Amino acid sequence: MDENVKKRNKLLSAKIINGLESRNMSGYYAETKEEALKLALSLIPEGSTVTNGGAMSAKEIGLLDALSKGNYNYINREEHEDKRAAALLAYDADVYVAGVNGISEDGVIVNIDGNSNRVSAIAFGPKKVVFIAGMNKVASDTDAALKRARNVAAPINAQRFGLDTPCSKTGACINCKSPDTICCQFLITRFSRHKDRIHVILVGENVGF
Repeated sequence: MDENVKKRNKLLSAKIINGLESRNMSGYYAETKEEALKLALSLIPEGSTVTNGGAMSAKEIGLLDALSKGNYNYINREEHEDKRAAALLAYDADVYVAGVNGISEDGVIVNIDGNSNRVSAIAFGPKKVVFIAGMNKVASDTDAALKRARNVAAPINAQRFGLDTPCSKTGACINCKSPDTICCQFLITRFSRHKDRIHVILVGENVGF
């Protein structure tokens, strides 16, 4: 990675972490995916009940694989016979792992969800939430983070799932009401009432989308 990019990421991550801390959340910076994996595992005690939403960023750094092979009670919703039952188990989990669709430079986290199991678990239930966020998720402010979520993350997810939405074809949000829309629930996390519940690992590489 270019040294100028590394320097920029460190400076920007420091600003974001300061913003997160002012919002009663914890922030960390890992320059590489490997460092992010070690950091994430340090936040998840062995023996914990852990599950996740659609966390492509966590998958890319190797966290989901490490959880499935490690000494954890890892609930893999994709392999569960009853996906609704598996999703409901998240509300009483020790740790919930998730990605972000956008994060502002002052530490506001934006997520969009179709089934809404992910955003609801982020908002309430699990004792701890660990976000993995590549620096590609950073936007200047909350409005920009929301626009990123709608015009970058949502279209890619719609394409990934083969959904019949306008954005899956055009790559841009038109504020549709398609039956296949995944833009059903919008969660803006601007503050955590419970200290030490929300942890954000910023990765100095592009992870997720």
